[in-house]
Amino acid sequence: MEIARNGTKASAPGPADWFTGTVRIDPMFQASDPARVAGASVTFEPGARTAWHTHPLGQTLIVTAGRGRVQRWGGPTEEIQPGDVVWFPPGEKHWHGASPKTAMTHIAIQESLDGKVVEWMEHVTDEQYGD
Repeated sequence: MEIARNGTKASAPGPADWFTGTVRIDPMFQASDPARVAGASVTFEPGARTAWHTHPLGQTLIVTAGRGRVQRWGGPTEEIQPGDVVWFPPGEKHWHGASPKTAMTHIAIQESLDGKVVEWMEHVTDEQYGD
């Protein structure tokens, strides 16, 4: 058994290569081999968002606070709120972030494949994000 005590893992800013706006990442768990799942709590300030990206084995988001937006490539932008659970299948190009006026926090859960959990792509434009 392993207990990850609250506050023992340092928060980190979301890197500008992967995010637009102010984002804080709070690591929650990283399973040891042979398991491959990891999770983090991610907080987006109003208007902040990820770049377009994919996950080799998919990603689950559990919205815990605020209001946000998600979009898969070629689909409409969807509003999300606390209690919503979003699943992106393996390889689906997508982004997620806060609404324009309200911060949003979600727990992001994904698995690694051959040591890789995400492939980052281009930033979401203001036109794609909308108002």
